[in-house]
Amino acid sequence: MSDKKTLLIVAGDGIGPEVMSEVLRVIEWLDKRRGIPFEVTQGLVGGAALDAEDTPLSDATMAKALAADAVLLGAVGGPKWDGLPFEKKPERGLLRLRKEMALFANLRPAPVFDALVDASPLKPEIVRGLDIVIVRELTGGVYFGEPRGITPLPEGGFRGVNTQVYTTPEIVRIARIAFELAGRRQGRVCSVEKANVMESGVLWRREVQALHDAEFPAIALSHMYADNCAMQLLRDPRQFDVIVTDNLFGDMLSDEAAMLTGSLGMLPSASLGEADAQGRRRALYEPVHGSAPDIAGRGIANPLASLLSFAMCLRWSFGLDAEADLLEAAVKGVLDGGLRTADIMQPGKARVSTRVMGESIVRELDKLAG
Repeated sequence: MSDKKTLLIVAGDGIGPEVMSEVLRVIEWLDKRRGIPFEVTQGLVGGAALDAEDTPLSDATMAKALAADAVLLGAVGGPKWDGLPFEKKPERGLLRLRKEMALFANLRPAPVFDALVDASPLKPEIVRGLDIVIVRELTGGVYFGEPRGITPLPEGGFRGVNTQVYTTPEIVRIARIAFELAGRRQGRVCSVEKANVMESGVLWRREVQALHDAEFPAIALSHMYADNCAMQLLRDPRQFDVIVTDNLFGDMLSDEAAMLTGSLGMLPSASLGEADAQGRRRALYEPVHGSAPDIAGRGIANPLASLLSFAMCLRWSFGLDAEADLLEAAVKGVLDGGLRTADIMQPGKARVSTRVMGESIVRELDKLAG
């Protein structure tokens, strides 16, 4: 990675611009206090792009995304644009980014901060200390397989078809991400499929095991059926470190894991492409919470998911593990100090605005950095 660090920020719609403003505050802190400058450009996506450019993502912004080391996204969508035709919907901008950047791996951490244990719908003794990541294959499987569609039946009615398809290269590349991630964490991977009833699951299990045996023998690998994994996430989620799974099961299991934490406002995500010869990956980082149009403009949105997404960016796109650790520690410190935005408010804690939460993170960074 060169010294030049380029970021494209596409704040998007709803609360996106508000939470991304706090990310910019941390980017400025890294430049001033750690001597780590970023070259930041900004673009429009989603409804904001539709209003200004009559498209959910312009060719110019797409070109900036392809040229940047990483893309930070706020959120897209809102009721203002609900009546538009499918090809014009704000979400098409995000889908174009994922497609043209060839982002095949979605990483969804689901940590439970000690200060927010009581926010989880599960008992504290089940979720305390929870720190799992779900690695979801993003570009294959039943959502993209062919044949697909709805066709009429001769006797009346219709037939709906979606095809679950995976190839060896698709499985190997997502499994490699999971093993590499586990090597940075607790060293455990659970591969999830339905090999008992699906041939694609049989292939998935076989290829994950083969890659493990050939390249990652030091990582502890287990296999689990998807239905059992869904149950185990509620029964004993701390048994997991990294879960790797396909597009369909990952879609469902990552949402289930998200609810273990008690608030979508705390959850980051990363979508990664393949590494090139220099180790550079195209990457998109975004909070899980969406555009939340009902609270947009009120200054009460939780910026922590966006800040934690930026911590993932520091780690995955720039190799700045120390700075990522520092930012994550600052989030923990502010929460331990009792500050809360509206979505995570608890009795006896101090409710603060989006801006105050961001300012508090910077003050905590100052304290931790010494």
